[in-house]
Amino acid sequence: MAHHDFTPTVYHTTLGPHEPVLTVEAGDTVSTSTADARGHDRDNRQVAPRGNPMTGPFFVRGAEPGDTLAVTLERIVPNRAHGITSPRIAPGVLDPGTPIAHTEVSECRWLVDATEGTARMIEPETALSGVPIALAPMIGCLGVAPAGRQAISTATSGPHGGNMDYRGFASGVTVYFPVCEPGGLFFLGDGHAAQGDGEIVGTGIEISMDVTFRLDVIHGESIHWPRAQNDTWLMTVGNARPLDQCVQHATTEMLRWLESEHDLPPIVSHSLLGQCVEYDLGNVFDPAYTMVCRVRKDLIAQVRSAL
Repeated sequence: MAHHDFTPTVYHTTLGPHEPVLTVEAGDTVSTSTADARGHDRDNRQVAPRGNPMTGPFFVRGAEPGDTLAVTLERIVPNRAHGITSPRIAPGVLDPGTPIAHTEVSECRWLVDATEGTARMIEPETALSGVPIALAPMIGCLGVAPAGRQAISTATSGPHGGNMDYRGFASGVTVYFPVCEPGGLFFLGDGHAAQGDGEIVGTGIEISMDVTFRLDVIHGESIHWPRAQNDTWLMTVGNARPLDQCVQHATTEMLRWLESEHDLPPIVSHSLLGQCVEYDLGNVFDPAYTMVCRVRKDLIAQVRSAL
């Protein structure tokens, strides 16, 4: 298993069957960087077009349609000292007609201190400027080339992943995607130094990142929607609109996972979810919303031991 240091020179604002930027073996790790959502790098140079430009795609030898690509996010660290956010909650998240008084403010600037682990709003100067916000670095957009030779905008999401803006996609999480093209063709970008649930202003603290991840292949296992896990949770992701369809996709994928791979009988899996499931809100700003269905792994272990 090898480690690759990769410096991006090409970025994409669609996830699709683009020419790979690097070919790796299953089990390899990659250290690279991402531009921010506006296409600026660590030196604030415009190196890519606006609209969540992606680093990648990365081709994994041996990954074929019908397999699952496992991406372990090992390290996500902001690589510059400033980030930008939108100043207004999206109209779709508020009651119709809700007035917004601060229309003269076009963006907010934040001072990001990766060593201290905080961000402070510095422009405009407000009462919030004196309150440090804890950093929680995450990847807002990640996924693989979708089925059907499609190239899908990084503004949205689907079964292939994409712009899910889920704050749980942080260091220590393994995310699973269905392989639809040979090599998987994995992309990532749109780093946020911090973000509230739902990305309700349409941004997190947008910033460029240094990232390290591992790529593995699960052969012969096909999934319908992205999955993820860390030390505590199993997670499944639904991306769609309206919101109830997100819940349907995420919950159905969790049932599949519990019954097919964790061997829980249907009466057990349905009852476990009925009383113990938790839902996290991903993106409610973009064309497709994101809902994450979560179940604690220790609960599943207890149930399995009683079978």
